[in-house]
Amino acid sequence: MNPEPRPSSPCRRHAGFTLLEILVVLVILGLMASLVGPQVFKQLSGSKTKAAALQIQELSAALDLYRLELGSYPTTELGLEALITKPRNLDNWNGPYLKKSVIRKDPWGNDYQYRSPGEHGEFDLWSLGADNREGGDGENRDVHSWD
Repeated sequence: MNPEPRPSSPCRRHAGFTLLEILVVLVILGLMASLVGPQVFKQLSGSKTKAAALQIQELSAALDLYRLELGSYPTTELGLEALITKPRNLDNWNGPYLKKSVIRKDPWGNDYQYRSPGEHGEFDLWSLGADNREGGDGENRDVHSWD
């Protein structure tokens, strides 16, 4: 004895989400993104500044090794290239003084600035930040070897 199938009722719900439920979820996700997004970008810009400071420390250590072997830092004219390419008339040069024999650009894609003799020490080494100009705040601030 098979019971007769019941006719489908018009009030019966089908499985799935309504448009209103989807919109509520999207609003919640948008609110969460607006709260979390700025914090993520702030950390990202801070990490580039920290990376520039670490690269300046690495270059400074290579410059110190250069000075130990040759008696002085490379002049401004020779620049940081003297760490990877032997300058003329220097017989004691035992480089390259950088591990990968490459002078990296700063995290924003700009060249590091170098001056020897320096105004703040025996040499000055710095990055001009994201804007590649003197001064600035936040990500645009300069990163110096003498700080």
